[in-house]
Amino acid sequence: MRKFTSGFFTGTLATAAIVAGFVLGVKKKIIEPLEEQETKIDENRKKARRKRIAR
Repeated sequence: MRKFTSGFFTGTLATAAIVAGFVLGVKKKIIEPLEEQETKIDENRKKARRKRIAR
């Protein structure tokens, strides 16, 4: 019973670590670049509005 319990907890921790690594990887590779691109687009729109009003 003791081997089963220790194996179960070890497997659970390993699985949790793998899932956490995957989530962080997806965030770094996919989500953050999209957010940066949206921020740049918003800044460009603000600049365009200012130029349109200034004329």
